Amino acid sequence: MSNYKFKNASAKVISLLNENGYEAFLIGGSVRDYIMGLPVGDIDVTTNATPDKVKEVFGDFRVIETGIKHGTVTVLVENEPVEITTYRSDGVYSDNRHPDNVCFSQSLREDVIRRDFTMNAIAFDGNGNFCDLTGGIEDIKNSVIRCIGDAETRFREDALRILRALRFSSVLGFSIEEETAKAVHKCKDLLRNISAERIQSELTKLVCGKNAYNVFSEYKDVFCAFIPELKGIIGFDQCNRHHIFDVYTHSIRALEQSKPVPHIRLALLFHDIGKPDTASFDEKGEQHFYGHPKRSAEITKDISERLKFDNDTKNKVLTLIEYHDVPFFTNSENEISTKRLKRIMNKIGVENIFDLIEIKRCDNLSQSPEFFLGEEFYDKCITLVDEILENEECFSIKMLKINGDDLIKLGLKGTQIGAALKKCLDGVIDGKVENSYSDLIDYVK
Repeated sequence: MSNYKFKNASAKVISLLNENGYEAFLIGGSVRDYIMGLPVGDIDVTTNATPDKVKEVFGDFRVIETGIKHGTVTVLVENEPVEITTYRSDGVYSDNRHPDNVCFSQSLREDVIRRDFTMNAIAFDGNGNFCDLTGGIEDIKNSVIRCIGDAETRFREDALRILRALRFSSVLGFSIEEETAKAVHKCKDLLRNISAERIQSELTKLVCGKNAYNVFSEYKDVFCAFIPELKGIIGFDQCNRHHIFDVYTHSIRALEQSKPVPHIRLALLFHDIGKPDTASFDEKGEQHFYGHPKRSAEITKDISERLKFDNDTKNKVLTLIEYHDVPFFTNSENEISTKRLKRIMNKIGVENIFDLIEIKRCDNLSQSPEFFLGEEFYDKCITLVDEILENEECFSIKMLKINGDDLIKLGLKGTQIGAALKKCLDGVIDGKVENSYSDLIDYVK
C-alpha cells in the first residue's frame, strides 16, 4: 500500500514533525477507511511530541488548543484541520466518558492499547508502512469489531464506545466479536452517564447504516437502556390479519426498507410506538389501534426532546408519524385519490409529501405480503404529486387567486374570512369552482 496519497495538509504535518526529530503517524478512522477503500475523512495524527513541542513545530500555523488537557491540539494547514495528539496513557475514567488525568508517553504501543477497537488503532507512518499492534488489519479483512484488551474495561472507561460499536456494525456491516458483544449487553446501563447529544449523534448515524436491521434486532436491550419506550413494542403481538410481525420487528423491518435518510428512518422506528396504548379488540377477536399515529407522535416528541434532536428533524419526524396511516385512496379498489393527495399536501407541506409516500411504502412492505399495494401504487403517487406541482394545481389557501383582503372588501369579518377561504379551497380541490378571481368571488357571494 505504498502508493498511498496523503492530503497536502496531513503530509505536511507528518513531514514537519519528522524533520524536527519526532515520530508521527496517521491513526484512527482515516487509516481504517483507507484500508477499506472508503473516502478518508478527518485526519488524526499521533506523535511523541508533547503539546508544547507541537506548538513550537507549528509556530507559523494557526494552532487551536482543542483538548490540550488530554494532549490534543488542532493545526490548520492550508485551511484543513489536522488533530495532533501526544502518545499517552489514561488514568481512571470516573465519569465513564473521560479520563480524570493522562500521562504523556514516548511509546506508540502504550498509546495504541488505550484505544477502543482494533480497526481504529492502526498507525501509518507516511512512507507506506503500517504499524498494526492489535491485529486491526486482520479484523478489517474479516469484517469484525473487536475491543482492544478487555472489552468490559474499555466500555467502563468510556460508555459511548458501546454505541460506537453498534454504529460501526450498522454503517460498515461488520459483526461484533463475541466477547465484545457480551460486554456491550453487560455494560448497556452505563449509557445513562452519556450526554443526550452524544447518544443522539450516534443514533442518527446508526439508523442509516446498511446493517441497521440486524443491529436493532440483536441489541434491542441496549436501545431500551436509553429509549425505554421501546420496551412496550418488543414482542407485542398485533393480532391483526394485516400484520405477521410484532410491532418492534415490523418497525425495524420498515426502517430497513427505506432510503437511508435520518428523519425517515427515525420516523419508521417510532411510527407505531403508540400501538400498545391504543390497542383494542373487536367482536371477532381482531386487534385494532385507533388513534395510534397521534399517540406515537406524542411519545416520539418526548423521546426527541429528551435526546435533544434539532427542531427541523423533530418536526419532520413527528409530521410523518402523525400522518403515516392516512390513506391515499377513498374506495375499496385502492384507487388513488388526487383530491385526497392535495388535502394531505395542504396539511403537511410539499417538503414532506414525498417522504410520507416513502414512509407509507416501507410501512406497507413490512406488513403481511398479501396486503402490499405494490411498488407501482407508490410510483403512481409520486407521479401524481409531480403532476400537481408541475401544473401548479391549487392545494393550499395561499395558492388561491383571492385572499383575505378581497374578502374584507366583500364585507366578511374575523373568523368568517378563514372559513370562507377554507370553503374556497375545498371547492377548488373538489372541482366545484375554478381557481380564478372572478369565479371565487362569485362562489363566496
